Amino acid sequence: MAEYRLRRGYDIRLEGQPDEEIVQAATPERVAIKPNEFRGLKPRLLVREGDAVRIGTPLVHHKNNEALTISAPASGRVSAINRGKRRVLESIVIEPDGKNEALSFPSYELSQLAGLDRQTVLKQICDAGILALFTQRPFGTLPNPEVTPRDIFVSGFSSAPLAPNTRVMVGEHANAFKAGILAATCLTSGKVHLGLHGKGRDLSAFFVDHEKVRNHSFIGPHPAGNVGVQIHHIDAIRGRNDKVWTANVQDMILLGYLFLEGRVNPNRIVAVAGSGATSRKYYKTQLGAPLASLLEGKVIDAPVRYITGDVLSGRKQPADGFVGYHDLMVTVIPEATEPEFIGWMLPGMNKESFHRAYVGHLIPGKRFRADTRLGGGHRAMVATGYYEEVLPMDVYPQFLVKSILAEDFDEMEGLGIYELLEEDIALCEYICPSKTEMQSILRQGIAMIEKEG
Repeated sequence: MAEYRLRRGYDIRLEGQPDEEIVQAATPERVAIKPNEFRGLKPRLLVREGDAVRIGTPLVHHKNNEALTISAPASGRVSAINRGKRRVLESIVIEPDGKNEALSFPSYELSQLAGLDRQTVLKQICDAGILALFTQRPFGTLPNPEVTPRDIFVSGFSSAPLAPNTRVMVGEHANAFKAGILAATCLTSGKVHLGLHGKGRDLSAFFVDHEKVRNHSFIGPHPAGNVGVQIHHIDAIRGRNDKVWTANVQDMILLGYLFLEGRVNPNRIVAVAGSGATSRKYYKTQLGAPLASLLEGKVIDAPVRYITGDVLSGRKQPADGFVGYHDLMVTVIPEATEPEFIGWMLPGMNKESFHRAYVGHLIPGKRFRADTRLGGGHRAMVATGYYEEVLPMDVYPQFLVKSILAEDFDEMEGLGIYELLEEDIALCEYICPSKTEMQSILRQGIAMIEKEG
């Protein structure tokens, strides 16, 4: 096992870590698929309101590639098809009937999976409508089934603030996880690289004995768990045509069950974290579950912000929103409604600060109750060198951001835009003294580069 010790980065010490206890969430009355989650998807609707569906029934397919479909995560009736501005398809809502009827596919023993050919595996994944479990880099889009990825990368842990322990999530699903990894080996011409947390943890549930699987140990602060950082250190993306696929632990579990059981198993474990939640645990639920089934009656009596994902790169959701397709966690933090009076003059015993502007950083082991305040206003970006301290990659974020704003394509490519997605520079945005929205600027640059392609 190759070992990587990353020194650059920063762990944000937030209050609200979930207890390592798995409980059953309330049965969802609705589940939803949100096509706008999948970058690169031009959806063509395949169902209407009132249609009966089973688990695995195609709901939409890509207009230019009918093999690329997104399927239903529950059996029941399509209760709503919601559109936004300019009739953009926002969500397809299903009322489950509790029968869990599913489309059937061939099933295999664990020992058989490594011997399958790529076309057999790819066809079953596409027919089941779950190729979206993978993300294609560069650009962070839906994978193209006609492209054979150079390698597949799976991050076996997350280092983000309040991140769930993936060992808890794998738990009794270890065989399904291994089956998913073995199925993934059939999809690539190269290797499946599994990034593992190397700091004194039991990793036996993650090991897969196969010639095309490589295990890598990463030790260091966030963003060591980001798959983009792991790709950079293992085998970096070299250009726009250097295609790799990525996935997370729960994606591999779902993929594994498709081949072990011969059906899509939409069950998921989602962690609830954050100081705004009163019951912070791991919840058994299903793909596309509503936030209410996890959080109703379990938040503080004050305005809160619901975030699907982590606080750095997650998405803000309304209280009646749904868990995203790839989300491992839901974070709830207090919503700041008033400015803090002379906050900059106080010693800050209860404030987190990368720049050591408050005395809170002197208290070892202390966790901080964060809210949604920016802690400052927008101002001109100045050269500080701070960004390189938290990004363990050979990339200069400040110059990259400036090249995007200048629309200098050659400079963007030379500065490594193909290696990055928003989550990789989220920490740079967090510590930015200028409050520059670096993630949205990076996405603008990626969109420009992809369009020019």
